[in-house]
This record gives sequence, structure tokens and C-alpha cells, in this order.
Amino acid sequence: MKKLKNGKGNGKRKGDPSDKLGKDAYEDQLGALQLELNDVARWLQHTGKRLVVVIEGRDTAGKGGVIGAMSDTLSPRQCRTVALGKPGEREKTQWYFQRYVPHLPAAGEIVLFDRSWYNRAGVERVMGFCTEAETEAFLKQAPVFEQMLVDDGILLFKYWLTVDQAQQEERFAERVADPLKRWKLSPIDVQARAKYAEYGKARDAMLKATHQKKTPWVLVDFNDQRRGRLTLIRHLLDHIPERKVPESRVKFAPLGHAPLRERFGTSLKPIAAAG
Repeated sequence: MKKLKNGKGNGKRKGDPSDKLGKDAYEDQLGALQLELNDVARWLQHTGKRLVVVIEGRDTAGKGGVIGAMSDTLSPRQCRTVALGKPGEREKTQWYFQRYVPHLPAAGEIVLFDRSWYNRAGVERVMGFCTEAETEAFLKQAPVFEQMLVDDGILLFKYWLTVDQAQQEERFAERVADPLKRWKLSPIDVQARAKYAEYGKARDAMLKATHQKKTPWVLVDFNDQRRGRLTLIRHLLDHIPERKVPESRVKFAPLGHAPLRERFGTSLKPIAAAG
């Protein structure tokens, strides 16, 4: 199983604030990677290939951030983020993987799973939302399910974002203090703080059972989230086949007259500008 480190060692301890990647350097590197992601999107449309990226990790690891970095410059009609809530009463009676199947991509599409079917091996197992028998059944079925996906031609990538508890605690505290981030902190997250070691054991059992040659896990250090995003995206780009296809450019001729002002033939008018 491959573990990707995000940066060269320099003698500083992991998570040292002075070792964090600066915003300007991060945005420069991210912009270059996003151009390559757009190449991938065009290649998928050109070939009809399908791409699934599973993003897993502990609470606060940075799943939403890296998904945003990947999807921000892509068409929302082509690239979708799937973040399912807890199953409903009917869904609880279905085959476990059934609720995920409708969200799989069609030709030319990208689906980014912000958590995935692996909820069963993590949150559900540790918090007691499923039985041990259900977990064991999942660990046996998941490799078979994923093999079926790749056998059908889906490009499947699975990433686990690693984060130490000290960093996790800092991020929890930030969510408590910031009213714009408080929605990210659920009662389950608060309970999970006391189960850091238990989550680690559940993760190891999951990795052992589901790390397969054709559907491997890749671990990415996310103690520095900016470096982690760049590392993950670089890995994804490096492991997608040749993706350059001819780019069709839209002809953009001169307008041919002076630009017109927006006018309305009704009594409706734009609301007053703020500020």
C-alpha cells in the first residue's frame, strides 16, 4: 500500500506551522494542476471513459477541501460530488451497495465520493450503527463490488487522508470558533474524538481487507492540507492514461455593433446594489 508524503523532510516536526505551504505558492501549483484536470475532463468526454474517486479519512482530514480543489474548475454537468446522508428506513433494508450504484458515472463523467460505501467499515462500525456481522459481510463484498466496477471499465481511485490527532483537535476547535464552519461539526464528530484509536483499528482492518492489486488504496498525508491536496491531485494525474485530445475552440467573432444595455419591457427592475 502506497503512502504519499507531501514534501521533503527538513527536520521539522510533522504539522509544524512554520512548515505549512504558503497560500501564493499553493495557488500557483494548484492552478497548473487544474489545467491538467481539465485535460482529463476533455479526454473522458472524447473517449467515453468513466472516473470514480473515493475520498476517505477521519473527521477534519480535509475531504471537502480536496474535492473542491478538484471540481472547482470543472463543469458541474460532468463532475459531480456525492456525499450521501444517513440511509432512510427503506434504504436500510436494501443491499448495502444499492444506494451508491445510481450515483456511478455514465460515459465521460467524473464522480467524487465525499465518503462512500466505506462508511460501513468506519463510522458505522466504530459508532455501533451496524453489527459486526454486517461489517464482515461488507469487507468480503467490497473487493468484489469494486472489481465489477473496474471490469466494466470504470477508472477507480481510492484515497485515505491521514491526519494526526493534534491536527484534528486544532481543526475541531477552529470549527467551534468559526460560525461559517460550525455546520461541519456534528454530534457524531464530537463523540468520535474519544475514539481516535478505535477508528485507527477499524481503518487498518478495512485497508487489509480491501487493498487489492486492481483497486488499491493510496494514503496521503493531510497534516498540511494544502500540500495534501497537491499531492493527491498530482498522483491522480500521474496514474490516468495518456489524456491529451484535440481541443475544439469556439469561434469568437467581433460583436459587430456597440454593446447594448440590459433593458426590461416590464415594471420589474433589478434590486438596489448592496453597499
